[in-house]
Amino acid sequence: MVDVYHYTTLAGDTWDSIALDFYNEERTASVLVQANLKYRSVITFQGGELLQIPIIEAPVSGVLPPWKRV
Repeated sequence: MVDVYHYTTLAGDTWDSIALDFYNEERTASVLVQANLKYRSVITFQGGELLQIPIIEAPVSGVLPPWKRV
């Protein structure tokens, strides 16, 4: 079982753009930073940095209809 994805950054990537791509939520960028402390001071990536992208489960909301709840 894989706990993380590996992602090689592209020039111009930012934490929030990567979070948006992987989690559909820019506010989860802090999860990425915590998993990649070596790059915590990077604002915009040069490209070629290898990041670990933790697999997180989407929270189940009580507002979703029963057939959409996981």
